[in-house]
Amino acid sequence: MAAGVLSFPLTSFHEDGSLDPDGFRAHVASRLAAGPGALFPACGTGEFFSLDEDEYRTVVRIAVEEAAGSVPVVAGTGYGWAQAARFARIAEEAGADALLVLPHYLVAAPQDGLVAQLERIAARTRLPLIAYQRGQVDFTADSLKRIAAIPGVIGLKDGHSDLDRLQRLTLAAPEGFLFFNGAATAEIQARAYATVGVPAYSSAVHAFAPEIANAFHTALHNGDGGTVEKLLRDFYVPLVELRDRVPGYAVSLVKAAARLRGAPVGPVRAPLTDPSATDLAQLKTLLSTGLDLVGAAL
Repeated sequence: MAAGVLSFPLTSFHEDGSLDPDGFRAHVASRLAAGPGALFPACGTGEFFSLDEDEYRTVVRIAVEEAAGSVPVVAGTGYGWAQAARFARIAEEAGADALLVLPHYLVAAPQDGLVAQLERIAARTRLPLIAYQRGQVDFTADSLKRIAAIPGVIGLKDGHSDLDRLQRLTLAAPEGFLFFNGAATAEIQARAYATVGVPAYSSAVHAFAPEIANAFHTALHNGDGGTVEKLLRDFYVPLVELRDRVPGYAVSLVKAAARLRGAPVGPVRAPLTDPSATDLAQLKTLLSTGLDLVGAAL
């Protein structure tokens, strides 16, 4: 999965908020055509938190059908372990290759509880698990050793961006344990993560501008610092500044950008809101700038 950008497709909804399977299928097909390293349906960018079990089943099944074994399909799961296990069974039946365990709901928990959460999910699925630490989930090095010893737990996605702590985790992990940069707009910190042994990262930008995401990934891995810095300065940093303007824009801006390019992804579901007209206009200008930088068109 480190060989390409990790793609997190958007979940398509009709204007009335109902699931749009055909739109989602078209969106996934176009993401796969852009050559990602793996596909992560029904995760944070895909509004996992807004899907019921039947919708989740449809989304994962379509992703698996479209991927057809070409790349790993890693479905999201989460909430408490009992509900996470229900989603895990659905993903397993739909043909997913692995699961990304999103942070549990609402409450803070001690390290023993965080480990127990993964133990209980792992005991109820045959699929490999990747733990996602962000928000209230934050493993210590000792806990990392414990979760790495759980049969089926194969990796950790980090969204905290505490590189000191992350370095301690990578040093504590057994050989072959996977790590992923899961920071919001991960390209901003991709170089820093790589210095502590975590080169693989997720890209929300791949959901609407794979030309930009792939150009950045290629430049980063080829040591083309000039291109990396130009894309960061003129596209990624302004995107993050716009993203940080309103809670939930980490998803709704991505969806709006995809719509600007004609993708049939529809609106976000409440409690998220679509961007204002002012922010949408700024997004369109920024998207045009980013595409121009890599020789692509809106």
